[in-house]
Amino acid sequence: MRRVGTSVRRPDVAAKIDGSFVFSNDVTADDELYGATVRSPHAHARIIDLETSGLAADPEVVCVLSIEDVPGARLVGHIVADQPVFADGVARYHGEPVAFVVATTQEAAWAAADRLVVSYGPLPVLHDPERALDPASPRLRAGGNVVRRAHLRRGGDVSGAPVEVEATFHTARQDQAFLGVESALALPDADGGVTLRLATQDLHTDQHQIAAALDLPLDKVRLEMAGIGGAFGGREDITLQIHLALAATVTGRPVRTTYRRAESFLAHPKRHPARLHYRLGAELDGTLRYVYARILLDGGAYASTSMPVAGSAAYFAAGPYRVPAVDVEATSVCTNNPVSGAMRGFGAVQACFGMESAMDLLAAELGIDPVELRRRNVLAPGDAFPTSGQPVGDAAPLAELIDRCVELPLPQRADPDDPYALPGGTGNTSTAANVRRGVGFALGVKNHLYAEGMQEEATATVVVDATGVEVRSAASEVGQGVVSALAQIASDELGGQEVRVAGAHSDHGYAGSSSASRATFVSGGAVRDAAGEAARLLRARVAQRWSVPEAEVELRPTGVLVRGELLPLAIVIGEEPIAATATFLAPSTERGDEHGQGSVHVSWMFVAHRAVVDVDAQLGLVKVVQVATAQDVGIAVNPRAVRGQLDGGIAQGLGLAVMEHLQSVEGVVANATFTDYLVPTTADMAATEVALVERPDPAGPFGLKGVGEPPVLSSTPAIVAAIRAATGRALTRVPVRPEDIVGTS
Repeated sequence: MRRVGTSVRRPDVAAKIDGSFVFSNDVTADDELYGATVRSPHAHARIIDLETSGLAADPEVVCVLSIEDVPGARLVGHIVADQPVFADGVARYHGEPVAFVVATTQEAAWAAADRLVVSYGPLPVLHDPERALDPASPRLRAGGNVVRRAHLRRGGDVSGAPVEVEATFHTARQDQAFLGVESALALPDADGGVTLRLATQDLHTDQHQIAAALDLPLDKVRLEMAGIGGAFGGREDITLQIHLALAATVTGRPVRTTYRRAESFLAHPKRHPARLHYRLGAELDGTLRYVYARILLDGGAYASTSMPVAGSAAYFAAGPYRVPAVDVEATSVCTNNPVSGAMRGFGAVQACFGMESAMDLLAAELGIDPVELRRRNVLAPGDAFPTSGQPVGDAAPLAELIDRCVELPLPQRADPDDPYALPGGTGNTSTAANVRRGVGFALGVKNHLYAEGMQEEATATVVVDATGVEVRSAASEVGQGVVSALAQIASDELGGQEVRVAGAHSDHGYAGSSSASRATFVSGGAVRDAAGEAARLLRARVAQRWSVPEAEVELRPTGVLVRGELLPLAIVIGEEPIAATATFLAPSTERGDEHGQGSVHVSWMFVAHRAVVDVDAQLGLVKVVQVATAQDVGIAVNPRAVRGQLDGGIAQGLGLAVMEHLQSVEGVVANATFTDYLVPTTADMAATEVALVERPDPAGPFGLKGVGEPPVLSSTPAIVAAIRAATGRALTRVPVRPEDIVGTS
C-alpha cells in the first residue's frame, strides 16, 4: 500500500498531546546563563549613551553586549544586509535591539535589562508610507526610501472600456501571532564555534548571518532544529540568534532566552500594511478588458523580504483571470514603523483583497452575479497569465474550483423561534430583526516556490541500517507536516518500510526555507530521489549476496522478499549501512523583462472561498458562520494534514477580515499583547467545508503542489464580500470594524 495520498498520523502528534514534545524553550543545558534584550522605546532616535556602570555591582549580571562587541559583520538581513545586530548610533523602529544583558537567571536578566540606562535623542518619525515617497521626506536608507518598485505592463491601453470601476482599499498590519514565542539555546563548542538549538524556518540562512556577525567559518556555526510553536513567515528573519550565539562565545557558557509575548510582537517582521488602488475595465457582458493597480506596501524600518513581497503583490494583482491588458505597480517603502516581512501569502494576500473587492464592484455595476462574473473570466489551460504572460498549463482547474466550492452545502439557519440567537448560533442581546445573513465569494492565486530567477534546490540523505530507515534533511518542520510527508515519500520508494526522520540540522545539506509553499516540493523531491537510490543499492546488495537477479528482490514493509523468503532488514544490511544523498533541482525561473514579462514562476496554486456571515446591523457585530473552500492541491500527500492547513489558513484569513490589526501611534506599537491584539479563538472560528481538487502538477514530485498559503488568500475577501452583501456597505478596509457597519459614512 502506497503511503503518499493517505492520511497517516504525524509522528509528533502523541508527544504534543501528552506534553512530552520538546519545544525550543524546553531545551536546557548545564551551567547555563540567560539573556534579555534591551529595546528602543522610540520609533526613531539617536542613541546618545549606554550606561552599564549601574549593573556592575550586580553579582547576577555577567555581561552586557552591544554593537561594539560584534566581532564581524554589524549588518545582517534575510536578503539585503541592512539591519544592525544592535542599533548602531540610531534606533529606527520601536523595539529595535540596543543591547543584550546576560545574567544567572532569566528573571535577573529581565530585571537588569529594565535597569540599563540608555540616553536617547528623539528624531522625526516617518510613519506615513505615502510621505515616504516624497523626495522632501527624510531618507531612512542610503538608496532612498523606496525598497522596490515592481512595474508590470502587458497588452494595450488600460482605459476606455464600456464599463469601468475604481476604488482604493486598505489592509492592516497583521502579526503571525504564533503561540510559541521566540526562544533558543546557544552552546559554545570546544573548537571555538557555537551550536544553536532553536526554532527557525531556515537553518542555513540563519547560519550564514550568524557566522558573518561572529566572524566564524561557516562550519563552526551549527544549528539544530528544536520544536516549534508556529511560524507563518515570522521566523524567517534573525531575532535572538546572533545575540545568543555572541553571548555564548563571549562567556564560554550556554546561554538561552525566551521572549515574553509583548517582546515577540516587537521582535519579528509583520505582514505589510497596504494601500491598493484599483481600476478595472470590462465589456458589457463582464469580460475583463484591463486591470490598472497601484499598490503601496509599508516595509517598516529595514528591507527584510520587502523586495520579493512587492514582486509577489505585483504579479498577483490581477488575480487568476484572463486580462488582455494590465498596468500594475507595487512599491514597498521604508518607514519608522515596525519591520514588515514574510507572512503566509507573502504579498498575494493584499493583492487578492484589492482585486477581489474590485471584482465585486464590477459585478454590482454590471448587475451580474459575482460568481458568474468570475466564471466568465477565469484562466483556463493555455491562457496567458495576466501579469507575466506565461502560458498556464493543464494544472489550472479554476472552473472546477468554482463549481466545487459553490456545490458545498450551505449552513442551516438557527431556530427562528429564538429571538436572541444569531443564526450562526451565538446568542447576544440583539433581536433577530437586526441580524442579516450575507454570502460572499472570492478566488485566489499564488505561486509556490521562489520566483524571478531564484534557483530552487534541496538536498537529503536516506540511510538504511540494521535499525531501519532514516531520512536526514534540513527542512524545518514548522507545523505544516513536512516530517510526515518526507517519511511517506521515503517509505513508498522503499517498499513501505517504516521511516524515521531525524531532527533538522544544518549539517544535513541545504534545504532552504520552510516558506513559499516549497518545503514538501523541493525536500520531498530530494527524499524521493535519495530513497530511490537507496532502494536500488539495497536490491543490488541482496541480489549479489543471495545470487539472485535484482528483478527477484522485492522490498516489503517488514523486510526484503527473496525467492519467497522474507528476510528481516537487520539480516540484509548487517554491519554495512547504505546511504544515498540526492539534490533535487526545481524547474528554473527567470527575472521578468523591463515590463515584468517572462517565466517568473514555476507554477501556481489556485483556490476558491465562499463565506457565510451573520451581521447585527445595529451593533456592527459579525459572526462568520461558515467558510467553504475548494483548493487546487496537485495531489494531497496527506489529506488529513492538508485539511489542517486549510482550516488554519482560513482562521488567519478570518482574523485579518474582522479582528487582527497591530496598531502603532507615530511608529510606537500600541497593542502588543493578546489582550489587545485579537486573534480568532475556537469560539470565533467558522465551520468549514472543504473540497480538495487534485490535478497533478507535472512540475512537482508525484504531481504535488504546495498547500499552506492559498487558504489565507481569498478567505479574507470572501468574508468581507459576505459582510457587504449583508449590510450594503462598501467596506474598503480590513479588518472590518463595527463602526464601518453602523457608521454614517
